[in-house]
Amino acid sequence: MNANTSPRRQKLEAFLAAHPNDAFGRYGLAMECAREGDNDAALAHFRQLLESHPDYVAAYFHYGQLLAKLAREDEARQILTTGIAVAARQGDAHAATEMQAALETLH
Repeated sequence: MNANTSPRRQKLEAFLAAHPNDAFGRYGLAMECAREGDNDAALAHFRQLLESHPDYVAAYFHYGQLLAKLAREDEARQILTTGIAVAARQGDAHAATEMQAALETLH
């Protein structure tokens, strides 16, 4: 933790130190890092989350969006395509539709 991180991020980091395999905590920390503009940390947390919890549908959408924002479109395509398949397998049509729309915006 450093002095520039938000109190929310500090709490999430402390929580994950105690519960390193908590999917929702890892997702929250990835989102908070992205919100703060700490893209490297956000990417690392999304990667770790999906390695440990490959069925965590929401992570695919936000991870894909972050990759697209960073002009890493091939990686974004791969993550969103995988996310669509995971969402479809889980019967989450809404998430699949959101990811399909995000995928279609990539060049």
